[in-house]
Amino acid sequence: MRTLIFLLLLLMGSQLSAQQGPIQARARDMGIPFDGTPGPHNAITDVPGVKVGYATLIEGEGRLEVGKGPVRTGVTVVLPSGDFSYMRSFPAAVFSLNGMGEMTAGLYLQDYPLLYGPIGITNTNSVGVVRDAIGKWLFDHYSTGGLFDFSFGLPVAAETWDGMLNDINGLHIKPEHVFAALDNAHSGRIEEGNVGGGTGMVCYEFKGGTGTSSRRVRVGTEEYTIGVLVQANFGRRPSLTIAGVPVGRELAGQMPELKEPVRSDGSIIVIVATDAPLLPWQLQLAAKRVSLGIARTGSYSSMGSGDIFLAFSTADTIQWNSNLDELDALLNPIFQATVEATEESIINAMVAAEAMAGINGNIIHALPHERLREILKLYNRLVE
Repeated sequence: MRTLIFLLLLLMGSQLSAQQGPIQARARDMGIPFDGTPGPHNAITDVPGVKVGYATLIEGEGRLEVGKGPVRTGVTVVLPSGDFSYMRSFPAAVFSLNGMGEMTAGLYLQDYPLLYGPIGITNTNSVGVVRDAIGKWLFDHYSTGGLFDFSFGLPVAAETWDGMLNDINGLHIKPEHVFAALDNAHSGRIEEGNVGGGTGMVCYEFKGGTGTSSRRVRVGTEEYTIGVLVQANFGRRPSLTIAGVPVGRELAGQMPELKEPVRSDGSIIVIVATDAPLLPWQLQLAAKRVSLGIARTGSYSSMGSGDIFLAFSTADTIQWNSNLDELDALLNPIFQATVEATEESIINAMVAAEAMAGINGNIIHALPHERLREILKLYNRLVE
């Protein structure tokens, strides 16, 4: 198995991908049941205007040489508006379930909850270059040249740690990778698993990475979309729960094969987008509900896990001006959809991710699809 993985990586050579790839397996395709009604692509890009771009770096194999590799990392960018105009701002809110991690501009968004520009997600040691590259991209595209030009802004860049597979101290992410992800961002179907910032990530001690999902909800007389994108790099095997089934306890073997002990705590970054006209304080309430979606997959947010979430609205105007009783009926569908889409995004990331060999020959196995189906069927939780 190990030799096969190495040969596959060797054939791939050095890869920098920012384009759409082949259609991947998704959790619903396997018969895993989820609540709620997804949008047409079951992705964050179902929210009108939202685009996602990737740069994926896979290079080298074998022994770790800092600065040389092996490289298993990348960048994910989320653009709030496809026809992006820098002068437009988006109501936004940040919530930290556990602050063992980084999301730049977090303090700014707490006091001045307006999002300007794209959101970047990468590995822990590349937050700075991604932040600065987003700022440079904004300046190059939208600078007016005036004394008070704020086109660089305060970019949002978040991270999870991929040092189990990637030469993380080699600082392989460069500005041109960020520019490529931004320039190639698109709507519609997006890749999941071993792509972008999720390339080298591990989830519940299986291969993790990037995942997405969406929900359509009716609020009063209007219909809205809630989209979620996750970079999943958290959890211990015994905790893994899928569709309410204790899958982690049922799945024996296929644990990570590590040449040397490495830290096993991880993190999760979650981006929530919606076209519902939510105020920042309402978006923060929605962002808090991400915690419940993560918990459905079995996590208790361990001490070393950085669990940080950002929610934003693309609505042009704020329409809701209701009393608290009316707000219950308005917001509860948003909350429920956020929980559902977060849960499915995480499982989608694991289903799409493929086994990967990285530094020092470390191997992280993929979630075994057929064995998972057998377990769900045993518990009468498989949709045939």
